[in-house]
Amino acid sequence: MNPLEQFAARLKDLLALERAPEPEVRLKVVNLTRGTALATNLEVAGSGKRRRKGLLGRDGLAPGEGLWIVPCESVHTFFMRFPIDLVYLDNEHRVRKVRNAVGAWRLSACLFAHSVIELSAGTVRETETKRGDQLEIGPVEFEPASREDARR
Repeated sequence: MNPLEQFAARLKDLLALERAPEPEVRLKVVNLTRGTALATNLEVAGSGKRRRKGLLGRDGLAPGEGLWIVPCESVHTFFMRFPIDLVYLDNEHRVRKVRNAVGAWRLSACLFAHSVIELSAGTVRETETKRGDQLEIGPVEFEPASREDARR
C-alpha cells in the first residue's frame, strides 16, 4: 500500500471513530477538601463530537448534574440557554480556577487546566469550592431504592 493509500485508510478509520457513539459514562464528583458533593450525575465528554456539543441544545442542568469535558482548557457559552458554573482542573483533579454563573455569549479559559466541569449555576457557591481544592471523580455506585431491591 502506497503512502497515499495508507493516509486515506487512516483517515477513514478516524472518521468512523468520530461517528461511533460514545458510551454513556456517569460519574460523581466530591470535593475532598470541603467534604461536599459537586455532582452525583456527571457525564463525560471525551470525544471530539461530544466535546464540541457540550451542553448546547439543553434547557438546563438539574442539581447534581454536570458535564466533564476532557481534555479542555477553554469553553464558550455561545447559544447557551442558561448560566453555568465552571470548575477547571489540572491532571491531578486539583481546582485551578472557578467561575460562577457564566451567562450566554461568554468565553472562559484557564491555560493551566487539563479539563473543565460544567455545573448548574450556584453549585460552586453552595459547595464553597475554591482554587486549590482537591476533587475526586469516580463511578456512581448502584444504590437500591429499597431493601427488597437489594435482595434481588
